[in-house]
Amino acid sequence: MGKRIVILNGSPRRTGNTSLLARAFREGAESAGCEVTEFFLAGMDIHPCRGCWGGGKDPDHPCVQRDDMEKIYPAYRAADVVVLASPVYYWALSGTLKTAFDRLFAVAECNADYANPIKDTVLLMAAEGHEFTDPETWYDRLEEHIGWRSLGKVLCGGVVKPGDIAGRKELEDARALGASL
Repeated sequence: MGKRIVILNGSPRRTGNTSLLARAFREGAESAGCEVTEFFLAGMDIHPCRGCWGGGKDPDHPCVQRDDMEKIYPAYRAADVVVLASPVYYWALSGTLKTAFDRLFAVAECNADYANPIKDTVLLMAAEGHEFTDPETWYDRLEEHIGWRSLGKVLCGGVVKPGDIAGRKELEDARALGASL
């Protein structure tokens, strides 16, 4: 059996450039026998973290808030690989993805030492410009601070309108990265 993969798609558009990167990755991963679950975050009801330190008391419902994170938590805990897919917004991840990511802390609260589950990870990003330094720095720190291991990144700059990514090498790079798992 292949790896279990969760894609957290922070794009606002199901057919936008970031979503097309995620789709190519998914196709590659599924062709390699991986089980892929994708969450299109913009279509979900996910509230920001309250910083209440009240989570972790019930592993089946790690956060005190009851929203669509309840759908993500079981898949996240079972996943071998977490894919973070986002457009670049003001030199950072989309707020949609960051909000969901922050809420994953409730799973860490289930552990006495507040340790996050160790995951392999992938970063997929599309941007109008070609500047990825800030989101890459944030992503790279996941290994340093929570022990996640990057399996790769696909960063596609110069895509403005939905569909601009069509025919771009980065789609094949995303597909190949997924197939390599």
